[in-house]
Amino acid sequence: MKLTTAILMTGVSVASVGVTRIVQETRHQRERNESLAAGHQIEWLSRVSTNADLARVWAKEGMDIKAYQEHMSANRMFCQLSLRHRLGLVSDRMLPFFARALMENEACKKYWDQFGALREEEAEGDRKSEKFTEAMSLAAHAVA
Repeated sequence: MKLTTAILMTGVSVASVGVTRIVQETRHQRERNESLAAGHQIEWLSRVSTNADLARVWAKEGMDIKAYQEHMSANRMFCQLSLRHRLGLVSDRMLPFFARALMENEACKKYWDQFGALREEEAEGDRKSEKFTEAMSLAAHAVA
């Protein structure tokens, strides 16, 4: 092999490693951003589900505050599981097990009955979210 060919191949190798690293860093940054945003949402859901004064501010007019807090508590559980699934901490294979466990909780079942269609619509176009909502819907029907 000629020296110029060896140098050229080394350059290509170094460039491909650099590109791979940039792609990987971009993916990790996206995961960090998702985790941070989800953490803020989960924190807010925790607050509104335990603080009646805050729940009064956010509940729809005429809605029972305790019912609203129950919905927000259930939503928090779905958000936590969704984040764990999105980050790969809950595999696609294990997702139905966790979905069933959530749907066996009456508050979660009520929440999904009322807002499941909205969550499915929200998930459209995002393969991971679609897989999550599909697992939740299947579990809701199985428990019903």
